[in-house]
Amino acid sequence: MSEAKLVGIVLVSHSAEVAASVVALAKGLAGGAAAVPVAPAGGTEGGGLGTSAELISAAAASVDRGAGVAVLTDLGSAVLTVKALLAEDELPEDTRLVDAPFLEGAVAAVVTASTGADLAAVEAAATEAYAYRKV
Repeated sequence: MSEAKLVGIVLVSHSAEVAASVVALAKGLAGGAAAVPVAPAGGTEGGGLGTSAELISAAAASVDRGAGVAVLTDLGSAVLTVKALLAEDELPEDTRLVDAPFLEGAVAAVVTASTGADLAAVEAAATEAYAYRKV
């Protein structure tokens, strides 16, 4: 399977450390997902807490392989920033904001993308993570 066929994934958090850690966890739990293009977009350019349109745009561009980009976010302003970027056509073509829990959705998205699934299947898998029960 060619890397060019894989959906890219961007994980947007208010914290650079959280975004990077969730990327590492999702890729680690996904086993053979080394080829899946996943990028964190956390915090601000200065390293503080918050969201950055520039970091999100750069992350999306870095994972775009032509099969679409799934963007998962943690909280409020991350969602608003991604929605604004989408409205302004500042993200790669076929980029979707995925309504999914951040951690569980990220793992499901990476696992599904590693199979070569299309953007719709990656989005569906991440969204289905809302149904995961812990007790």
